[in-house]
Amino acid sequence: MPEEILNDISHRRYNALRGSWVLVSPHRTKRPWQGQQEKPGTIELPQYDPKCYLCPGNQRASGDTNPHYDSTFVFVNDYSAVKEMQDDYTSPNAQGSLEEMLLKAQPEKGKCYVLTFSKRHDLTLADMSPSEIVPVVKMWTDIYSAHLSSTHALAGLNKTDFVPPSSRGDHGGKKQDQYRYMQIFENKGSAMGCSNPHPHGQIWTQTSLPEEPAAELEQLKMYKRERGTHLLVDYAKLETEKEERVVFQNEAFVVVCPWWATWPFEVMILPKRHVRALVDLNEKEQAQLAEAFAEVTRRYDNLFETSFPYSMGIHQAPLEGSEEEVECSSLHIHFYPPLLRSATVRKFLVGYEMLGEPQRDITPEQAAARLRNCGGELYRNKIGRDEGEAVEEPPSDAKTTS
Repeated sequence: MPEEILNDISHRRYNALRGSWVLVSPHRTKRPWQGQQEKPGTIELPQYDPKCYLCPGNQRASGDTNPHYDSTFVFVNDYSAVKEMQDDYTSPNAQGSLEEMLLKAQPEKGKCYVLTFSKRHDLTLADMSPSEIVPVVKMWTDIYSAHLSSTHALAGLNKTDFVPPSSRGDHGGKKQDQYRYMQIFENKGSAMGCSNPHPHGQIWTQTSLPEEPAAELEQLKMYKRERGTHLLVDYAKLETEKEERVVFQNEAFVVVCPWWATWPFEVMILPKRHVRALVDLNEKEQAQLAEAFAEVTRRYDNLFETSFPYSMGIHQAPLEGSEEEVECSSLHIHFYPPLLRSATVRKFLVGYEMLGEPQRDITPEQAAARLRNCGGELYRNKIGRDEGEAVEEPPSDAKTTS
């Protein structure tokens, strides 16, 4: 095949989702490594930690006490990056002045949540079964649905009684701003800046559209105008036909190492039909999305037999937008893991990557082949079974049925 030569030569690949390029240098995987090495991700955690701010029944830094929850638990971040209520700001610079052109600032409001994936302190998504991940998918869906504009084309698709939790020192019933966008994400592992080992994700809503989803949305709109079809639906179909970069697939979703991937073992979860947002999924598709999450995270951990760090994010339709923005949006999930050669050697985006453009060594095809071979049982379950390890149980007042 003509593409086989790309495993041996340096080349650039086009990222159709962002309208950008990435430099691929497969020959560099042969170079020796004498740089920084990370500590392998720890997995020796108790089921319950009395000092953890996220475990059931424990007190958080804010002074609030967590309920004795069973599965997921969501609350407003005690240290949110954006505020719901704050002073207004208007630039003091004269319109058209040099200061007004070059020293721009605008106020940004929003609300940030924390979502635990399980009551268990020691269960990552890789440790959880698809059925155990379904409540996480449903909670993401409920939170997204609760923040949609009342005039949004997707409003009302998700039938739920869920009411988002209030902020500490609520604003006395004053109506919130209608937020423009919601970013759902997870930083797993200390290598990705995670400050608490209890598996959890974050959900940030804000009044503007952030740069990454904005850049993608422009490409999605342009593709729809030019071809009349949806970019990521066409891309998912192409990848399932070619198979070189497919890691896993079920009836509704395909997991691929994207043609344009930057991170060594980067993957995307893509629906096979056009899905604008989480609220478009039926119950069967929610279960299949949960299965895709389980497959990705378990394969990551099996790859280097470590608790594999990554940043994961869900991109979908904005909370408020034009008809074109909503209809051209395509639900997809990014996984950006930093590990390169082993559990201790990571990829750094520095130097050329910061000053030129993204660069990778191992090709997406090579990465996909390695991840395909990492299926099956989670490696540490075999270790625990072989060694007959016992795990500490939570105290009786925080213990509930699994």
